[in-house]
Amino acid sequence: MQIAVIGTGYVGLVTGAGLADFGNDVTCVDIDVSKIEALKQGKIPIYEPGLEALVSKNVQEGRLNFTTDLPTAIRAARAIFIAVGTPPRPDGSADLRYVEDVARTIAQHMNGPKVVITKSTVPIGTGRMIEGILAQAGNGHTAAVLSNPEFLREGSAIEDFMKPDRVVIGASDKESIELMKEIYAPLHSLEIPFVVTNVESSELIKYASNGFLATKISFINEIAVLCEKIGGNVHDVAIGMGLDSRIGPKFLQAGPGFGGSCFPKDTLAVADIARQYGYNFQIIEAVLRVNHDIKERMVDKVADALGEVAGKTVALLGLAFKPETDDMRDSPTIPLITGLQSRGAAIRAYDPQAMDNAKTMFENVTFCRDAYDAAKDADALVIATEWNEFRALNLSRLKSLVRQPLIVDLRNVYDPQRMKSEGFRYFSVGRKA
Repeated sequence: MQIAVIGTGYVGLVTGAGLADFGNDVTCVDIDVSKIEALKQGKIPIYEPGLEALVSKNVQEGRLNFTTDLPTAIRAARAIFIAVGTPPRPDGSADLRYVEDVARTIAQHMNGPKVVITKSTVPIGTGRMIEGILAQAGNGHTAAVLSNPEFLREGSAIEDFMKPDRVVIGASDKESIELMKEIYAPLHSLEIPFVVTNVESSELIKYASNGFLATKISFINEIAVLCEKIGGNVHDVAIGMGLDSRIGPKFLQAGPGFGGSCFPKDTLAVADIARQYGYNFQIIEAVLRVNHDIKERMVDKVADALGEVAGKTVALLGLAFKPETDDMRDSPTIPLITGLQSRGAAIRAYDPQAMDNAKTMFENVTFCRDAYDAAKDADALVIATEWNEFRALNLSRLKSLVRQPLIVDLRNVYDPQRMKSEGFRYFSVGRKA
């Protein structure tokens, strides 16, 4: 199958490489000349475990290539995946200007029947909007517009693409559905469930999924607050809840709130979609408020542990919103750093992958070589991202480096009793010290 993937961001690049590995001939297109030239040289613009090897393999085997020539890619392709950004506007609605631009370009250069698939996360009705743009071309060529939302988790995106929980296809004609099954043929052989529905339902499935997972995170974070007030242990509560098969254990880890490219954007968007249809989505609106408040509460947690913030040095371990990514978008560390700085703290920070991105976002932060460099002369050590290398720190070495043995563990990485026995004042989320 000749496929064009328009957009080489996180979703587009993973999708293009994955589809090529399925045996399709894939051309990834982007208007960013420097990015395309870097990709041609084997330089991957994002950190995602396994992605560089997957791209390299399929380039070498001739199934994957990169270009800025969108018209040629459109004409050569039978199936065109739209994977451009849909950033949030100030009111929370999705900005569809890039999707619209791509649709107009496809309409202009269609030279035969095409299947146009939205891979980007888009509001309900976007598929119909694209259909309208393509129909206005008036060149005699037809195009079927499908929805095929992505469910990629940063840090495990390759596995998610190769062995997904499900493949969702929103389409209105049998021929297009069969073509999608051909594109994803290896997943059929693995008996991966295919959910086939109409375009509107497919568009909503992604928002509904992320909204529900964000709700689980905010729920357990509020349970953590209650645990701190009553003397409970949120870890035990989460285990007790998660063993109920109707609930499940995933996304019940208390912490500093959710971030990243999906949950904040998608919860804002689904709340906006509901408002556009005259409905107040009360649960999602509450999730947004809770997540904001939890992030602010983490600043207070560190401040309370320190006593006096002004003039103190805080060592921050982790900057990305989660491990195995360099993504800083809506990371809980952003309000944490700015909040502590506003109270007079100096910040020393280390992250295995996200420091280059973080350096463009913060002023007056000292970026360090490793966790121990960050800890030097710190008044408090804050674990903000649960990278594996932070799970087995040399505690004796840390204790010798810090100004005072104080750890605020926002990811509940360590056991409170062990930390107490090691001589640390230790604070975590939703658990007794």
